[in-house]
Amino acid sequence: MRRRRRNGRQTRSDIRRRHRFRLAVLYGGVFVAMSSLIVRLAETQIVQGATYRASEQVIHYARIPVLPQRGWIYDANGQVLAWDVPVVKIELVRSVSLSDAELRREAVLLAPVLETTAQALYARMTSNPSALEVTLAKGATDAQVAFVVEHQSELPGIQVIQDYERQYPYGDLAGQVLGYVGPITAQNVHQYPGYLDNQQVGETGLEYEYEHLLQGRPGYRLIAINSLGQALGVTKELLPKGGDNIQLTLDGREQAVTQEIIQQMLASNPAGKSISYVAAVMLNVKTGGVIAMASYPYLDPNWYVDGTYIDHAHYLETSGAQMNYAIQAINYPGSTVKPANMIAAMNAGVVNPQTKILDDGYIYVGTQIIHEDGGIAFGWVNPIEALTVSSDVFMYEVGLRLGKWFGSSTTSGGTYPASAGSYQNYLDTDFAKGLNDIFQEEEDFGLGPKTGIDLPYEVPGEFFVEDYRKGNIQVPYDVQASEASIAKTGKYVNYGSPASLADADIGQSQMFSPIQLAVYAMTLADQGVRLKPHLLERVYGPSGTPNNGAKPWFTYKPQVEGVVKAKLWEWNLVKAGMHGVTSNPAGTAYYAFLGAPYAAAGKTGTAQIVMNGKRTDNSVFICYAPLNHPLVAVAVMAPGGGYGAQFSAIIARKMIDAYFDEHHEPWMPKSQWTSTRIPKSWFSSPAYRLPEESH
Repeated sequence: MRRRRRNGRQTRSDIRRRHRFRLAVLYGGVFVAMSSLIVRLAETQIVQGATYRASEQVIHYARIPVLPQRGWIYDANGQVLAWDVPVVKIELVRSVSLSDAELRREAVLLAPVLETTAQALYARMTSNPSALEVTLAKGATDAQVAFVVEHQSELPGIQVIQDYERQYPYGDLAGQVLGYVGPITAQNVHQYPGYLDNQQVGETGLEYEYEHLLQGRPGYRLIAINSLGQALGVTKELLPKGGDNIQLTLDGREQAVTQEIIQQMLASNPAGKSISYVAAVMLNVKTGGVIAMASYPYLDPNWYVDGTYIDHAHYLETSGAQMNYAIQAINYPGSTVKPANMIAAMNAGVVNPQTKILDDGYIYVGTQIIHEDGGIAFGWVNPIEALTVSSDVFMYEVGLRLGKWFGSSTTSGGTYPASAGSYQNYLDTDFAKGLNDIFQEEEDFGLGPKTGIDLPYEVPGEFFVEDYRKGNIQVPYDVQASEASIAKTGKYVNYGSPASLADADIGQSQMFSPIQLAVYAMTLADQGVRLKPHLLERVYGPSGTPNNGAKPWFTYKPQVEGVVKAKLWEWNLVKAGMHGVTSNPAGTAYYAFLGAPYAAAGKTGTAQIVMNGKRTDNSVFICYAPLNHPLVAVAVMAPGGGYGAQFSAIIARKMIDAYFDEHHEPWMPKSQWTSTRIPKSWFSSPAYRLPEESH
């Protein structure tokens, strides 16, 4: 053998040994790496294989809209009047244009899954063609949702959404005030930029008025779907933002009691069957807040949400229940306008506390004879007595004096001043100015123009004048145009009759709504301060309610809309006359308020009207109470109800009693005090049951 070299030089055997070591390390590393790979592959194949195989087959993502919870509506006492219940829906969205053949094909495919027939499903898909979305199934099951998602390519226009269904837990309680929600339609889609086609929006009432507060912001879930139709999970989620919650001035208990009172009156009064509608409004004198607003016939908003309005189609088509008569119906107010017109006469200097007029039951105006209601003759009456007993002849004379028509009596038709020249010139000057004095004073009290209440579709009142060219029939009279013309030229061309002065002063030449009459009563109670009526009291964020201690981000502040100017003695005179209506045995509403533990000021109205081709009376009543420190003002109107004292005044008295009992006023017997809760008996009362049974 050869010897290894010394002195630091490597031998051949050293080199070989080193190569063997390196190869061993290399092969060892490869072995370890391969072993690790095999272990990892085994883990991947055995443990995570199913997941990875499924993920390799993902073909698309489903974007499911998550609609926001609509804001809830609470009454003044924190009771829920409208809320949302979560629900999963399957819907046809018409933003995707589909032919009739495609709709029929989809109906055939989807019907078995939705447990219906293709024909029935097709009928639903083609119903309400103006709606941009049609609900095909509510409360969809997991299997139904999975089927739609799996067959999305075969079901264009069909979507699964997580929504909320609006519910009104007390049925027809304040139905027209609350309103209802519905789908966005082709006609109103321009009103809702940025909305999803399948969002529900307010259609009537407060739901419409406060859509911008109640509607939240949608969110969505992005779900991964594999080729087997299996959801692999939510990959992305944007949470929706709920709408704001609102609290009303409306007192749920007072509202329920008012609707029950009206229903009971209709059932017990002989005229009940001939009455087409009744409207009653109670306002808070200090704030203008609506405490109660009842409109009969009643309406359950749930019918429009759950589709059962079809079951009540005849009732809805024949009753007029879809109207809120408190703000959408105008009629003759009768003698309820006399307090305002007495103020006008006193302001003009034609009446003072010492004024006395002989009421013989009738007078002539020109060639026309106009009578006291019922043919009664009250004899000599002063202003206070005239309001208490509701003397028409007194107010006839007052109206004529305002228009400078003098000398009307039981034997003479009277005439105009010689200084006016021609009869037509008299009509264009003194007559028009007198009529404006009456109508403008009424407008100052809130009668005529819209009140501006926070509800949609309010209608204004109307004024009329007789037209001698048309046989003295009433034609519209434009107060603003008349005043503007007189201010500019000194006259306003019209073809009236002096009898219009007399008719206007007793409420037979104008038509007003119950809400206008309620504002008028409130303004009388507040000695001329006219507040804007309102229903919204507070607004809370999505998580805030009147019951959880949250602070509202908005609280309504009373708004003064105008001030009626009159002297203190004038207010006191009118107040005394209206108090006599309810407290004097000769007062027209004495028996309606007999035994009341509080003093009230009221005024009856009985206007002659024609309904269904027959002459009848519009029963009207306004009042406020207590007399000296008023809290509430009420107006009730019932066309066909007869005398104001026989129907509407009774309703008003019971409404006030119920409110004072609920608020535990000291002048009410404690044994009658009630809670603020909506009565448990509401669901068994005719006011609730009868509309629900109207199939």
